This record gives sequence, structure tokens and C-alpha cells, in this order.
Amino acid sequence: MQPAPDSLAFALNNAARALAVVRAGTALPAALTALFAEIEVPAARGAIQDIAYRTLRALGRADALLAALVRKPPTAPVANLLTCALALLSDEPDAAIYAPFTVVDQAVCAASVQPETHPMKGFVNAVLRNFLRSRATLLAQIMRNPVARWNHPRWWIDEVRAAWPTAWEGILSAGNTHAPLTLRVNQRRSTVAEYLDVLHTAQIPAVAAGPSAVRLLRALPVERVPGFMQGVVSVQDASAQRAAPLLEVRPGMRVLDACAAPGGKTGHLLELAEIDLVALEVDQARAMRIKQNLDRLQLVATVCIGSASSPEQWWDGQLFDRVLIDAPCSGSGIVRRHPDIRWLRRSTDLTALAREQQRMLAALWPLLKPGGELVYATCSIFPIEGEGQAQWFEGKQQDAVRLSAPGQILPSTALPDAGSNIEDRDGFFYARFRKQ
Repeated sequence: MQPAPDSLAFALNNAARALAVVRAGTALPAALTALFAEIEVPAARGAIQDIAYRTLRALGRADALLAALVRKPPTAPVANLLTCALALLSDEPDAAIYAPFTVVDQAVCAASVQPETHPMKGFVNAVLRNFLRSRATLLAQIMRNPVARWNHPRWWIDEVRAAWPTAWEGILSAGNTHAPLTLRVNQRRSTVAEYLDVLHTAQIPAVAAGPSAVRLLRALPVERVPGFMQGVVSVQDASAQRAAPLLEVRPGMRVLDACAAPGGKTGHLLELAEIDLVALEVDQARAMRIKQNLDRLQLVATVCIGSASSPEQWWDGQLFDRVLIDAPCSGSGIVRRHPDIRWLRRSTDLTALAREQQRMLAALWPLLKPGGELVYATCSIFPIEGEGQAQWFEGKQQDAVRLSAPGQILPSTALPDAGSNIEDRDGFFYARFRKQ
């Protein structure tokens, strides 16, 4: 008999299934989407998602604990269930969302209802109770392992430490936090001050977080965010909101937003001025998300399917006044939002991604008018995808003049009190060039 959909046992079982899919190489959002097709109860989906994300943020620690608690690795279904449970049990007490005895009881219940894990329900019980008995000792033991301490792969830790020798600990710690819900206020429809008044009336605590940014102090489902469905606000991190203003668009300009999905920067550009915008996306399914976002905002762009590296497939021959290249990258600056990224990436990916970024820069530069400007952006903290690319491009293109831009933005987290003025942001890189 399956546990009730609103039970922790049900959530643990399905979070373990999602973890198995991620370990096999699939991104967590895709893994959850496939799972949720079978699950009709919204509350159950929320619990599964929360546990899956918590587990991937704590995967280094949970895997190390399991290795220390067992002599022989259990089968994958048992290991994944135990990993999810250990991720919850090893949280700091003030961050725990379930009582320890509840996690153990429900993990055993979860094991008992699956054919692959039923014979090992006693083993699951023993492992988890053993952890609770030796919690402090075991945690102190595994924390000597950098992967367990920082919950990132060893190669990732080494890359961050080499790139940012005085800031690496803060960067890795920020990657293990829960990202805030930051909104971009549509300047055609409202202002930050006006929208904060709307939130105050709705008793939703929030603070200003930038020229168009508002950060909610307590996350909400987007359908409950005032004005979201009407296009008054969009979800977009404070760092990502810097892209559109950097292009300094003016009415009548022809603008290319390359690699545009899901359309956050596309919408922001259109909110700033009446422009002729081409939103380019190589993936047709992702391109549909651009259209959906624009429909919600009641804005219009030409959505084009094609590769930024191959303009001959889609370009109509008309030059652009502005080009935004939000290039595919490691995603190393947004791991707090996408904790699976760190476990899915390999160190060899960085070189391959850097080559693709260079191909895009070289392919799109000829599409820019003389006097036009190009902004190169990545949500990365690795210099090979940031300053290294900017310097390469500046050296390669003799007609490119580098302009002022934020450069490398490192991820940071705000203090938890409502009065904090520390910027809570993802990691990003920005460079800007004018064509002579």
C-alpha cells in the first residue's frame, strides 16, 4: 500500500526517485517535471521539490555520511532514499523542517512500500538511528572532507579557490543557501515604490533591491504574487536585471537578444523602450516560453529559432543597433537556484563552453552596426567564461572598444533580517563593447 500523497514517506520516496534521475545525468527540473506528471496533489509536489532541492544542496555531506555509516554500499534505490533522509537529518537544528524521529519513521515507511527497498527497511532504520546516536562525531569526521564540508565537487572547489583566493569560502557558502524571490517591476506599469505599497497592503514583507527590483522576504508561489499574472512584475534576480539597462536602448532601435529563453531579459528590454527586438533561441520548446512571458507582459518581439553561432540560418541581413549575448555557460553563479548544476557539470565542460561562447561572439559581432554596442553576459563565476572571454574578444576584434560594465559580480547573500541592505544576488559577468 502506497503512503498518502501528503505524507513525508511519499515525498521521500519521490525525492529519492528524482535524485536517481539527476545522478544519471538529467537536470533536476526535468526530473521533477516527469515525476509530477504522475502526481495530482499540489502539496505533495511542493514537499517532493523541497526535499529534492535540499538534498542536492547537501549532497556532498549526505553521501559522505552514508559512506561512513555503512560497510558495503547499498543498492541505488536504498542509497538514494537514505541520502535524502540524511540530508534532512544533518541540517542544523534551527534549519530542520522535520523532527528527527519523524524523518526516521517516515523513511522506514517509504522503504517498506517499494519492492526494491522493502527487504532493507530494517537496514534503513538501523542506519538512520545510528546516525542520530553518533551525529556530532560523524559530522565532525566527515567535515574534514572538502566535498562534504562545502557540498560541491572537488574540482569545482579547486577552481573557485584558485580564481577567488580571498572570497572562495563565501562563494561556496552562498551556493548552499536558498535563493530569494526577487521581482522586476515593469516600468511601463508601476514603480518600485508603488509596488512596495501594493505588497504592504497585501501584508507581504519586501524590500527594494535595485532600480527595478523588489525582494520578497518570504517566498510565494508566483500565482500568489500581486500583479504577476497581469504583467506588473516578473521573477528575475537582481544581477540578471543589470543586463537590459546596460544596452541603453532607445526608441526605434533594432536589438538582438541572443540565447533569449526563457525571456526575462527580452521582456526587460521591451519594458525600457519601444524597440524592434529579435529574440533568438535555438530550442523550439524553450522559445515557446519566451512567447508565453511576452504574452503575460503584453509585449511583442520577433521570436526566431536558430543558433547564435550560425547567423546564416536565420539572419535577414539587417544590422542591429544593440546585441545582447547571454551565452550558455556553466551556470556556476546560479547554483543556489539550481543545486543540481554543480553535480552534473564536469571540469572539461568549461573549455567546451568557452569555445562555444567565442564562436557566438565572433559570429554575432558582424551583425552589429558601426557605433552599435554588444553586451556579453554569463551567469558564471569562472574567469574562463568571464574576464578571460572579454580579454580574448578585445584582443581579437580590432574594431571593438571596451566600455564600462559591472564585470564580475560574485554571488552574495543578504542577512535574514528585514532591514538588511546587503545585496542578495546571483553570480554574473558583464562586458560591453562598442563597434568603431
